[in-house]
Amino acid sequence: MNNPTPHQFLGFMLGAAYRRVTNLFARALKPYDITPEQWSVLFMIAGQEGINQKEVASAVGKDQPTTARIVELLQKKGFVTKLMSSNDRRAFQVYATEQGKALIETTLPLEQENITAAIEGLQPQQIQELREMLNLIYHNTENTPHE
Repeated sequence: MNNPTPHQFLGFMLGAAYRRVTNLFARALKPYDITPEQWSVLFMIAGQEGINQKEVASAVGKDQPTTARIVELLQKKGFVTKLMSSNDRRAFQVYATEQGKALIETTLPLEQENITAAIEGLQPQQIQELREMLNLIYHNTENTPHE
């Protein structure tokens, strides 16, 4: 390859696209004092009342310490509450507050507008294929030999 550019590498393109989509969403969320990372955790909690932090981490693809920090921040902002699990005293179950649920309800259209803008020009079949390809990439990289 003569004089390669970053855009010739799939990893760069995936990362660049992710950063652009995330930055657009971050700007839309700015008035609500929440980041896309925090929003994804809150969205998961609001959709699965009583989920534990380990399950949240797995669902949003983050490690447990990062997820715990995000949950703590969301708790300080009044968006979630934590209760000790009745099944496992080492685990916490997390619940969205009314304020947290209202925030998701208000901002979900912003996320949908963001994604709609990002996939503009793609046909429904292409979108389905993209979902399948990204899912395959995600699963192929789940347990890499370098970990």
